[in-house]
Amino acid sequence: MAVRWGVIGCGGIADRRTIPEGIIPAPSAELVAVQDIAKDRVDEVAKNRGATGYTKVEELLADENVDAVYIATPTHVHHEQTVAAARAGKHVLCEKPLALTQDECEASIAACNEAGVKFGTNFMMRFHACHTAIRDMIAAGDLGTPVLGRAELTCWYPPIEGAFRQSQELGGGGALIDMGNHCIDLLEFIFGSKVAKVSCFTEHLVQDYETEDTAVVTLHFENGAVGMVDTLFNVPDAAARNMLELYGSGGSMVTQGTIGQASTGSITAVIEGEAGGYDAQQQREGATEQIIEPDVVNMYEAAIQGFCEAIENDTEAPVPGEDGLWSHKVIDACYESARTGEAVEVS
Repeated sequence: MAVRWGVIGCGGIADRRTIPEGIIPAPSAELVAVQDIAKDRVDEVAKNRGATGYTKVEELLADENVDAVYIATPTHVHHEQTVAAARAGKHVLCEKPLALTQDECEASIAACNEAGVKFGTNFMMRFHACHTAIRDMIAAGDLGTPVLGRAELTCWYPPIEGAFRQSQELGGGGALIDMGNHCIDLLEFIFGSKVAKVSCFTEHLVQDYETEDTAVVTLHFENGAVGMVDTLFNVPDAAARNMLELYGSGGSMVTQGTIGQASTGSITAVIEGEAGGYDAQQQREGATEQIIEPDVVNMYEAAIQGFCEAIENDTEAPVPGEDGLWSHKVIDACYESARTGEAVEVS
């Protein structure tokens, strides 16, 4: 029997990606209800998707046909809605960040545990076929000793009235907490190692709003590797490259455009194994590049299907709420570093 989904906050990423690419095509999922405070929007989505529409969260949560909810609302209401859903007996997949504060994240996890429902964090980029292939290759030793990872996510995000990502109170920050957390989580996923220490710079360089439009983070991982994340709200979309770069003692792997909302892409890899003697000319002649093109897996569908299977099999969510809490701890350490000008350990 399919897991019946309700969507809280059915505009934006929900209607653009998660509903049409995730919930509708996932074999174990069925869309039955959508909610949004904007009546025109919810009426349109409900009609287009063949779902029941609600303008109040409590109405959707009272719907006995809903087994699980996907929360895609502004950050400042994530905690309240997660707790309400858990108390209504609904499993919860929440957009990141899970809440405004670590305390709220912990309270959301506790509420879901108490209610006996699954709680997941929607870090869907973990499910991208290129990212899982890179993780597997690194785990197999193809890259030798992991040395450095870099993840970049940029977009043009001008001032928009009421935009929660441009308000500290509503979103908790700007480019770093909105996009940088994807990048950091992805590097941790690929390296199979958590971040131990961060150093961060945030700036307001172009956009005229409260939260940062520029963030650069250097990372030190528990396995000894280092990393870089740059995330920007001030570069034109057409100019964005959204690079993922991994380097090790045995080679390199690079993608372009796999960090973002698209599930397509390829990996350019140079796998040398054990390097030879020192070459003072530092020539790349003779290097053999491989273009690796994994079969495309829609990451939204994979994330939804994985969560459904956790419900069906009574196993842990593929990206549990605890991972969302950890991400919040890392981001808080980044903001502390930006404020103090010091490197900050994550614990």
